[in-house]
Amino acid sequence: MGTDLRLEELGVNGPGEVDESAFTGLAQRHRRELHVHCYRMLGSFEDAEDTVQETFLRAWRRRETFAGRSTFRAWLYRIATNACLDLLARCRPAPATGGEVLWLQPYPDRLLDELAAGEADEPETVAVARETIELAYLVAVQHLAPRPRAVLILRDVLGWPAKDVAELLGDSVNSVNSALQRARAGMREHLPAERQDWTGGEEDAGTRDLVRRYTEASVATDIDALAALLREDVRCSMPPTPGLCTGRDAVVADWVDSGFVGMKGLCAIRTRVNRQPAVAFYHWREREHAYLPLTIDVLRVTGGAISEIVTFHDDQYPRLGLPERLPADGTE
Repeated sequence: MGTDLRLEELGVNGPGEVDESAFTGLAQRHRRELHVHCYRMLGSFEDAEDTVQETFLRAWRRRETFAGRSTFRAWLYRIATNACLDLLARCRPAPATGGEVLWLQPYPDRLLDELAAGEADEPETVAVARETIELAYLVAVQHLAPRPRAVLILRDVLGWPAKDVAELLGDSVNSVNSALQRARAGMREHLPAERQDWTGGEEDAGTRDLVRRYTEASVATDIDALAALLREDVRCSMPPTPGLCTGRDAVVADWVDSGFVGMKGLCAIRTRVNRQPAVAFYHWREREHAYLPLTIDVLRVTGGAISEIVTFHDDQYPRLGLPERLPADGTE
């Protein structure tokens, strides 16, 4: 969109002269990128939705505070960041711990594609094209305290100067730089060591074949074939259900204990979530004479093997644009 616009570009002298529909139209141009920003801050798609709405309400109520010293886009980012910090202070008294983020929700690639199509030259687009939207990054960010988290995202993802971040947070530049160092150290502690080997972005032929084999083995509930696709240090979680399973043996044992082995009537659709390969599973229900949503597995692939599986419940299917049911032949 190239939307570093100022209010005077609407043909008025100041925000007091802008009617609500014109103001909303200008703000809505930034909805997707603001939503992605709030999603990084909060880790929850739903909380990001609510926070963007709150951002627009605050922006309209405080429109007289926009003096034109910065772009309208930057002004909205300031409001959105503070709205996220307010929510975190109100609803989440402590950051995530133990490698789990129980409030984590997936972000559909089809919505990220909207941003990529409309903001080709914006810093946010470059960030989305990298790994800062993948689930492991989101989980690591959620382990940071809120203010260092905001500093990290504004500085390292969006590329804001330290003085602008300091102004937003009401801190000194030295304080911002110190918070950034702490945040980077925290990210190194919680990010996978082999991060440079991730297969984010476009999938190569090897990854596509691996996902195909994972899908086929899962539908067949072939535990041996599945185990062969996993790294020895694979991690498996299922937010919001507590519990982080680490290691191939532990993951396989959990699948056996859960009754997955021998399960009949599965089919699957391959898709993408958070710029990662994903597989949506459906289970045959005789009463409905259709396959209904079961779970969706989002995969992280490292070195030709699956290094992490994050499983989400069927309530995420509508948001991800997945069918609510599949006919008897298992096709869309």
